[in-house]
Amino acid sequence: MTCVNCAHTVTKFLENQGNKEVKANFLTGEVSFEIPPGVSEEKLSEGINALGYHVVEENGNGQTFQKKKTTRWFTNHKQRFLFCLVFTLPLMLHMVHPWIEVHWIMNPWVQLALCMPVYVVGMDFFGRSAIKSILNRQPNMNVLIAIGATAAFLYSLTGALLQLGEDYLFFETAAAIITLVFLGNYLEDSTIQATQRELNKLVKAQKVTANMIAFDENHQEIIFQVDNKDLRVGDLILIKTGEQVPADCKILWGEAMANEAIITGESTPVSKSKKDNLIGGSILDSGTVKAQVTADVHHSVLANIINLVKQAQTEKPPAQQLADKISAVFVPIVLVIALITFILNYILLKDEAFLKALMRMIAVLVIACPCAMGLATPAAIAVGLGRAARKGILFRNAKSLESFKNIRRVVFDKTGTLTTGVFKISGFEVVNGRVSVEEFKKIVYSLEKYSNHPLAKAIAREWKTSDIKWKKIEEIKGLGMVATDQEGNEYKAGSWKILGEQPAGEKSHNIYVTCNGQLFGWIDVEDEIREEAAQIIQYLKSKNIESVLLSGDTVQKTQILAEKLGIDRFYGQKSPEEKLSIIADLNAETPTAMVGDGINDAPALAKATVGISLSEASQVAVQTADVVLMNSGLKKLPEALGLGKHTFLTVKQNLFWAFFYNIFAIPVAAFGFLVPAFAALVMGLSDVVLAINSVRLFVKKVT
Repeated sequence: MTCVNCAHTVTKFLENQGNKEVKANFLTGEVSFEIPPGVSEEKLSEGINALGYHVVEENGNGQTFQKKKTTRWFTNHKQRFLFCLVFTLPLMLHMVHPWIEVHWIMNPWVQLALCMPVYVVGMDFFGRSAIKSILNRQPNMNVLIAIGATAAFLYSLTGALLQLGEDYLFFETAAAIITLVFLGNYLEDSTIQATQRELNKLVKAQKVTANMIAFDENHQEIIFQVDNKDLRVGDLILIKTGEQVPADCKILWGEAMANEAIITGESTPVSKSKKDNLIGGSILDSGTVKAQVTADVHHSVLANIINLVKQAQTEKPPAQQLADKISAVFVPIVLVIALITFILNYILLKDEAFLKALMRMIAVLVIACPCAMGLATPAAIAVGLGRAARKGILFRNAKSLESFKNIRRVVFDKTGTLTTGVFKISGFEVVNGRVSVEEFKKIVYSLEKYSNHPLAKAIAREWKTSDIKWKKIEEIKGLGMVATDQEGNEYKAGSWKILGEQPAGEKSHNIYVTCNGQLFGWIDVEDEIREEAAQIIQYLKSKNIESVLLSGDTVQKTQILAEKLGIDRFYGQKSPEEKLSIIADLNAETPTAMVGDGINDAPALAKATVGISLSEASQVAVQTADVVLMNSGLKKLPEALGLGKHTFLTVKQNLFWAFFYNIFAIPVAAFGFLVPAFAALVMGLSDVVLAINSVRLFVKKVT
């Protein structure tokens, strides 16, 4: 597929066959859809081939092949352009007369002989495509090119056969239209491929050779090389210094420094040792390890990232809807305008009215460019999504990328978002000296070692000691740990809720410990603030974006953190249900983004205008978030916001150019200010302008 109209054609065909959820991406050439019962894949493949496209599939070895092989003279626009150029240049020589004597070129049969190969090659491509698109009731821009070139060719052929003279010979116009459109298509293909540059880097990183470890009959290690696509879960591999990690794996032996820039955007090497995970596509800067494969190449972190980006590219954001509607009716409208141009010019002009009217009609046909409107949004989004993926920012769909441009408020979760999520004990007290400090620690450790709560794990880690053998112990959700010792005494460790009706002064401590309902100690735990948190809040202030802290922690601790970081507003001690309600209210006021861990804050993330999850690479598929900042990348938030804004600034620029070009160019051609050959060149370059403007996003400063 070469343009949005191609994607429309394929989509329309598949929908007419009863398929659902059809998504065609002309940038990557990929189409996805749901096949209903009773529909033959072979029939669909034959139907798509009949439209002029070729279905390419992948076999079990990861190799691609065409389901239906066809023999063509040329395989790309560059070959077509160079072939046509050889015949078109001699035809254009008479245009530099009288500086060069080229009387022989004015012979009508010489001109016909030179034009015929160009016309045949042009109609083999444009003509076939035009006829198939009309039969599919989805006329594309090749209809305009085919009609324009054919009109010039048939007019000239009539003049040659009837010997009407040089004034009726416009073979060079037909040849120039075809040749220059092929040139434009070639340049467009080259620049559009650049929009996929970052995604292609990720795809290329998937393909690598692996050192696989096996054992001979004497149980001695043997190492042989295989393609990483042949690796399966459980296989053993050897990775040396400088080598790329061939698949997601867990280290069994050795230590290394891994560069995970391909995944996280961070070039600083990360220390890895036994039991640590390595991400496929990363590179070992130093060290040698033996590891066990944990995911094959099709289900790896990198594969998930690539699939997310491709899926996001197929989504149509609101900005594209108007352009799509206009593109769908563009060709018929241009055909009507071209016919009106011919009729009015023929009526109004006196000298050579038919000839001038025909040339102006042809100029209108070939200068119109529906592809420009169709390309405006996808090209910019492809670059924005590609750059984001390389920086460790994953957008689940293009709509979330667009939504960033309107965000005026960002809500942050506290634990694990503005803080590191790594807790440490900041203070404790044994009430009235009821037990010794050592006995208190022993009781608390014995209770908290059985809990999965982050605070409990931190306490158990710091106070690890000998434990008490409980007669019964359980964890009550939302309350804490409850245990009974051998003598029948009941111990509890949890939030202030375990205190019941007993007055206990302020409820500001993290963990309270009771014995038979009587308080005998409390513990405070603090979470380290991320070093980049203050910088992020200041960045938001500089952009006039309000910051809000929304936490389940106590009001007092939430307030302390908010004041320390300079956050505009805070809400403390809120349950997931209350967080959801607050986000709904904030959303009603202004578009709001929510940044959280993607799990505990799932309802709020889903409710926000844009839900942003801070996630480790191994959790890249967090389903509740619209955006995933990988490797706990809070510092990537400014770039995510900036990319969203500048991507859709680029979309606006592209759409303005596409509409302005067509609104301005068509009347210019209709009034005779453009010859058809120059119109063809301008039409081809219009798409190139859009693609180049989109590619600027790769290097543009967005923060």
